[in-house]
Amino acid sequence: MTATNETATTYLRPIDRDGLLKFAAAGRDNPERKGVNKVHTVMQGMFRSWSYVGTHNPVVVDEPLHLFGENTVPAPGEIALSALGGCLSVGITAVATYRQVKLSRLEIFLDADIGNTAAWGAGGADREPSQMGFQAIRVKVLIEGDAPREALDAIVQHANFFSPVANTMRNPVPFSISLAD
Repeated sequence: MTATNETATTYLRPIDRDGLLKFAAAGRDNPERKGVNKVHTVMQGMFRSWSYVGTHNPVVVDEPLHLFGENTVPAPGEIALSALGGCLSVGITAVATYRQVKLSRLEIFLDADIGNTAAWGAGGADREPSQMGFQAIRVKVLIEGDAPREALDAIVQHANFFSPVANTMRNPVPFSISLAD
């Protein structure tokens, strides 16, 4: 009997490639089409809020103790980074599926420098909008699959270029705020 040193590779659960191709074709046929994301946020007290998205459990946000929260769940900036990580992972999975690359591992590590010396406008430093919020975002992607490293890097870079959340963070977006009726 001969011993083998073979390792079985387990791949991540795939998405529906045919459905992806149909979705892509619909985008090519109507490139100006837009969807709408809706969230309803309700403050619970102190700095803890619940954001309702469709029929899902609420996304709960708090602040850490040093920012006068109860540190019970992630802070708003951490939730924003998690949205970026989620969007990038969706995009990487979609591009890999499109290119017929099977992924066995995908992990995204994100960190950002955030400025809030203005104390949310409650008497802190006199700051301009560009001096507040994320000042730099760093993303590292750990990816493995049935393609060479160069092909995996190309998938990551392509997904980054087309990521809706990454582009929301990179580009100025028209923004309005008003009192509800």
